[in-house]
Amino acid sequence: MAQSIQISEEAGVRFLHFGSRWVQGAMRIARPNALELEYTRDMMTVLLLRPALRWPRSVLLIGLGAASLTKFLYRNRPRAMLTVVEIEPDVVTAAGRFFKLPDDSRRLAIEIGDGHDYVAASDRQFDLILVDGYDAKARTGMLDTLPFYCNARARLGEQGLLAVNLLSRSRGVLPSLDRVHAAFDGRAIALARGASGNTIVLAATGEPIDLTRPELKDAARRLRADTGLNLLPTLARMGAATSGDDGRLQL
Repeated sequence: MAQSIQISEEAGVRFLHFGSRWVQGAMRIARPNALELEYTRDMMTVLLLRPALRWPRSVLLIGLGAASLTKFLYRNRPRAMLTVVEIEPDVVTAAGRFFKLPDDSRRLAIEIGDGHDYVAASDRQFDLILVDGYDAKARTGMLDTLPFYCNARARLGEQGLLAVNLLSRSRGVLPSLDRVHAAFDGRAIALARGASGNTIVLAATGEPIDLTRPELKDAARRLRADTGLNLLPTLARMGAATSGDDGRLQL
């Protein structure tokens, strides 16, 4: 395994690092399928926007990290076919060795490659695309560009959703949000920044989304009952992404 991949443990949590103290992923050892980091829970807000239990059926995950999102969807969306694109083979090795990445070629395909190149060359359609790709210096490369977001939109089907993890560094996330807006004809929102400095941007294609705050809370309660994931704290931070007295989310 390359020296740049490091594993640490503290207070029952195992962490993945890329040659620095910067956390690239985490797993609570006693609950390996739970979402330990706040931003990973925020990314699963997409499940409230298309609450049907059979959605999503096809998922593209760009960036594997500690496999948190992959494992959550593998366990809680058993009908979904998952494709992971990870540029660094040693990350895949670490995820299998230390973070309980499932070994199931029927439902989980691992592609070694660049996420930008994959969406540019692929003709596949996905219900959901999750983008969480950073290097050791928290750089995204071509994953935060207008061509990438346009290609991602082209890969989404009629109930398609995109969730992107952005780090609120240097110029902030507004330039990134503008690029997503441009690619998705304005159908994009940013959740309130989390405690760790991560901002999740959501974008939609196809069927419009129009949900009131009570409807979102009902969906969050059902999701918690089904999976154990509590997104009510995330909803409490969604004020800027909603509108009207009823906290309506339109996307």
